[in-house]
Amino acid sequence: MKKLVLILICMASSSFAFAQQTYTVNNETLALKTEVEGTLDLLWNTFDGTYRYFIKNADDSIIELKNTKGSDNKFQNDYQTTLSRLTNTDASQVKLTTYSLKQFINNYNAQEDSNYIISDSRSKLKLRLGVFGGLTNNPFVENPNNETVPFFGSELEMASDNMSSRHAGFLSVKYGTESDAFKYSATQIALGYRYRFVNTAGFNLYGQTKFATFTLSKVTVASITSAEGEPVIIQTEAVSSSAFDTPLIFGLGADIKLGNGYLSFVYDSLVAVFIDNQGNFPVDFAVGYKFNL
Repeated sequence: MKKLVLILICMASSSFAFAQQTYTVNNETLALKTEVEGTLDLLWNTFDGTYRYFIKNADDSIIELKNTKGSDNKFQNDYQTTLSRLTNTDASQVKLTTYSLKQFINNYNAQEDSNYIISDSRSKLKLRLGVFGGLTNNPFVENPNNETVPFFGSELEMASDNMSSRHAGFLSVKYGTESDAFKYSATQIALGYRYRFVNTAGFNLYGQTKFATFTLSKVTVASITSAEGEPVIIQTEAVSSSAFDTPLIFGLGADIKLGNGYLSFVYDSLVAVFIDNQGNFPVDFAVGYKFNL
């Protein structure tokens, strides 16, 4: 179980690394993120808490945008001069911030390339409402005969509409039914987080964790006695309980673009950090559909 958690953490770390690329600038090796890609690319990252910005032009030369201080201890706005030289455009109103630089470079790229699409860096919250159903063996509940039962539910997913963002949060409600052989049912409300390893307009592949859950459960307990050597049930009682946990339940999922939403596949409860598996291999698969709101 611990090995599996480490694998998931390593996957998230490696995915973050893939979002960056290493460049050599003035004999300095830097890992930079691409904010804008076009006739001119805008690259950036933070180093020791300081933002540094770079422009990569058509011949792959990389120029840093600097704002040095003069002898009078005032900023010289060197980056504005650099931008004006590279674009032959007035850059006197550009601020040395991600949003202002992105807006300026986007506008320049659009002037140079009629097919260039300007992306809006001011992200908006995007909501998806999902419904799903599947099978589970309730891997974190005592289940001696490894019985599987159906479950169904709904979720609200919240994410940025900026395709460069790989993060999402969700609130889900899930109801697992009981069977004749397994007298346990539960309603779980969960808060969770997703990181998209693959994030395109048509397909998402992500890891997820439920970091807080509230569960209402009911189990039927039987009192058994022996009669002529055979077990006989003399009484059954339904016992209800509730519990709030911070289990860190990890899972994997994929969304495929279909119509005005996404067809969703989730392996919901692969492993948990703070809840023990009860000995059965986790079976917790769901299929659903997410509507864009």
